Amino acid sequence: MSRDRAGVDLHPAAEALQQRLGYRFVKPALLHEALTHRSAAYQNAGGRRRSQKTKGAGSNERLEFMGDRVLGLLMAEWLLERYPDEQEGALGSRLAHLVSRNTLAEIADRFELAGYLTVAAHEARVGVQATASVVADALEAVLGAVFLDGGLDPARKIVRQAWKPMLDAQARPPKDPKTALQEWVLARGQVLPVYETIGADGPSHAPLFVVEVRAGGQSGEGRAGSKRAAESAAAASLLEKLEGTRHG
Repeated sequence: MSRDRAGVDLHPAAEALQQRLGYRFVKPALLHEALTHRSAAYQNAGGRRRSQKTKGAGSNERLEFMGDRVLGLLMAEWLLERYPDEQEGALGSRLAHLVSRNTLAEIADRFELAGYLTVAAHEARVGVQATASVVADALEAVLGAVFLDGGLDPARKIVRQAWKPMLDAQARPPKDPKTALQEWVLARGQVLPVYETIGADGPSHAPLFVVEVRAGGQSGEGRAGSKRAAESAAAASLLEKLEGTRHG
């Protein structure tokens, strides 16, 4: 395992990932941090109890926080260029889809990001590094690391190359899952969906909300960093079930 100038151990596959990204870090320690899962950071600290202020220290959570904002900004900029005649509603639908967990996980899989992540041994045994939420968060962390290392230009280049197939496929603005679910139940004379926040966890800078939605005699669950996004994820999950029941 190589070390950077500061003496930080780098992931042995860091070189390969930099080639995939098309970006070489001036400060490789940022990439190391972006590839470090919370469980590994805790393990490296010897399992010591952390205060709420230091919980997650050494992991990629702070870079994920940054990368989420960087991605949102760069995607909004791109959408305004690409669709000069569209208004907020249509642009917002496009943005929500392009920065959703499912989209992030799909792009992370193209980079084979799971293979570069450092996780605790017990988490690796159950394959946590390959789960959609973990690779999606790691992709945001990598974008945050690129921004802090080189600014918006290299981050923009990565985003536009990686997301281009997704954007090209959006002939029309995708419908928000909550709207689609509402239309589905109303078209069948059913009552409107009911959303309930059933959990909230994580640090203040990176909360995780768990929302359940019920409609059509079934329920769906969503997890995200905001209640709105968690509701959208729950609606998408339930809609998939309802449409599957319909076609099954």
